[in-house]
Amino acid sequence: MSTSQDLARRALEAVDLDGVLADLRELVAIPSVGGTPGEQEAQRWCADRLGELGCAVDHWRIDVPELAAQDGFPGQEAERDVAYGCVATTGPGEPALALCGHTDVVPPGDLDRWPDRDPYALRIHDGIAAGRGTCDMKGGVAAILGAVRALRAAGITLARPLAVHAVVGEEDGGLGAFATLRRGHRADACVLAEPSAGTVVAANGGSLTFRLEIPGQGTHGSTRYRGVSALDALAGLLPVLRELEARRNADPDPLVAHLEIPYPLSVGVARAGDWASTVPDLAVAEGRYGVRIGESVDAAKAEFHDAIARACAADPWLAEHPVRVSWPGGIFASGRLPAGHPLLAETQDAAERAGAPRPTPVGAPYGTDLRQYAAAGVPTLQYGPGDVRYAHAHDEHVSIAELEQATRAYVLLALRRCGVA
Repeated sequence: MSTSQDLARRALEAVDLDGVLADLRELVAIPSVGGTPGEQEAQRWCADRLGELGCAVDHWRIDVPELAAQDGFPGQEAERDVAYGCVATTGPGEPALALCGHTDVVPPGDLDRWPDRDPYALRIHDGIAAGRGTCDMKGGVAAILGAVRALRAAGITLARPLAVHAVVGEEDGGLGAFATLRRGHRADACVLAEPSAGTVVAANGGSLTFRLEIPGQGTHGSTRYRGVSALDALAGLLPVLRELEARRNADPDPLVAHLEIPYPLSVGVARAGDWASTVPDLAVAEGRYGVRIGESVDAAKAEFHDAIARACAADPWLAEHPVRVSWPGGIFASGRLPAGHPLLAETQDAAERAGAPRPTPVGAPYGTDLRQYAAAGVPTLQYGPGDVRYAHAHDEHVSIAELEQATRAYVLLALRRCGVA
């Protein structure tokens, strides 16, 4: 009779790094920017590949308008009326573990910054694989597929199913994970293959997109003293936002205390005026607002509204013409793995046995689908190849060594949580 060590050794020997890189090459070649046909193509590709690996596949059309009408919908920033879900399982019954990855990517930006002006060609050199999505997070998806392939090649039948969740829309809200959970797909635990740079991310802060509309009083530039510049009013609000950020970061959760700013607040877009010689009568600012770990979205919004209201009350013009605050785009709540849950130690053990240094548990200042699984009662953490510093960048890449280590770790974690028949 084979021992568990023998089975693990057999499964690890079946890991095919060339196959992982081949899958990554095909995935990167699909320009799956959120809201484009490529997003749907990537989901079809995953469904086909998982079917080839012997999984039972649920590949369904998501009616986005219908989904958007449901309570708790996380929002979206890309425009789409339809999307596709993809869930695969290795057998019947409730999965003991789900491995999850999103297939959508952000736009490539300036094409001149990419080699040969092609962000969707995988380039392998000096131990790294580079291209749009390699880090965030098609590298993680390829590692998941590599783990499923290794278990199959080793002839191992799991006692309880392993599930693979391929989701879309993560970059602009997370409607894919929301749809997957609403369809009833669950597991005893979940690991997101998001880039974690050799750590285990056990908690996320959230983030919201805010919009400030600051009114002014227009007049000819030669008589500017008769008007009120909305741009000047916006400038007066910037110190208020900095004070709010400082106050909210004064006592962070221990998991994110290592970060310089655990819950950042930044203005990314500012617009004012439409004519050079006219005092602007409207300024619009949009930005990102961090949600603290354990804080509700409503509570975070309330503190923001209160800070703006107090600033308006202290200004003679804004007291009579208050700033309008709205919240467009995706809603990223915070989320965390329950304290003491065994998934953390199991993931650390698997990573270490896979050849990586034992990963330290940390929190992250950005939102992911972790919070959706956690809110649905599925204990979830993040462990995957890559470093978020290179996500969304022109030099986006993932280490090939990390791809192999993640694949091996997922194999070992599946054996640990699902058992062998």
